[in-house]
Amino acid sequence: MSHLALSQGSLTVTVPLGSDFSLRRSVFKARSVNFNDKSWAPILPLDFKTKKGRLRNQRILCMSVQQASAPKVNVAPLQLEDANEPPLNTYKPKEPYTATILSVERIVGPNAPGETCHIVIDHGGNVPYWEGQSYGVIPPGENPKKPGAPHNVRLYSIASTRYGDYFDGKTTSLCVRRAVYYDPETGKEDPSKNGVCSNFLCNSKPGDKIKITGPAGKIMLLPEDNPNATHIMIATGTGIAPYRGYLRRMFMESVPKFKFGGLAWLFLGVANTDSLLYDEEFTKYLKDYPDNFRYDIALSREQKNQRGGKMYVQDKIEEYSDEIFKLLDNGAHIYFCGLKGMMPGIQETLKRVAVERGESWEEKLSQLKKNKQWHVEVY
Repeated sequence: MSHLALSQGSLTVTVPLGSDFSLRRSVFKARSVNFNDKSWAPILPLDFKTKKGRLRNQRILCMSVQQASAPKVNVAPLQLEDANEPPLNTYKPKEPYTATILSVERIVGPNAPGETCHIVIDHGGNVPYWEGQSYGVIPPGENPKKPGAPHNVRLYSIASTRYGDYFDGKTTSLCVRRAVYYDPETGKEDPSKNGVCSNFLCNSKPGDKIKITGPAGKIMLLPEDNPNATHIMIATGTGIAPYRGYLRRMFMESVPKFKFGGLAWLFLGVANTDSLLYDEEFTKYLKDYPDNFRYDIALSREQKNQRGGKMYVQDKIEEYSDEIFKLLDNGAHIYFCGLKGMMPGIQETLKRVAVERGESWEEKLSQLKKNKQWHVEVY
């Protein structure tokens, strides 16, 4: 197998070409990546000797240590920054857009309960969107409740920036958990009751066609009027989707009109370590931008909260409640995305903390909504 050697000063990292780490093949990398307007390009093939012999067909990609410390990727077309208002419902259920599946990748480990997939869709630049919006998906087949009619639209939060995973403005990405039904008496899977759309998406193959609508939604749009603002993002499971888009825009992409200098604080609640989503991306931001990014996880099956019970995302919020309330008092935006069952526990925690601080949670919540600091998208 040929390898790709990435050279950084005296440090060289060898990566197998064609592996999941290949710059060209991975859905998490660009086809053509430029860092700070400096292209990475093969310079010359070399042979490297190891204890087991000689590795052939090596290629070196060079850039200075300073350039590589926190690289950002050039994006196009920059005309996607020109609109003053987000695109809304460009395609409707009666006339959806037919897009193409580019890739479907399982992104959880073997011990995760259930399967979650990262799905990249090619819309050819014809269905532009903004970070925080959703696409509708119409799965193939007939609506069982309306014979002869198509299935209803299912909404999915978009998990990429407006430039997509290939930074060319032609793709979108979805984060989808396969909905599987198990009979409570037999414990066996009942395919007839499985989620129609999630299974269609997770079973899709590159080249398959997909009918999409939208984009939809304004409540989760990332406010960019103040590039130094604080954004507190709270997610359970696939509710991580819009935040992946926010964070790539903040820390991965070189966008001339948006230079983020504030604080992004992500709280993610999942079952266990194998269930963490996009953890490598978030960990890299933590390394590259320690003053601008914080990342806290709640693993309900592996961690205990302060009272000895399971660690849910609201318990992690409670640990930092004083700091969070102070940030909110200073104008921070707070976002919630995930299953609607997450909200009662979070609301109870915030109310309890407010009472301990001598505040009325109802009044505080009303003020946050009035100031447009409170953003909720649950399903």
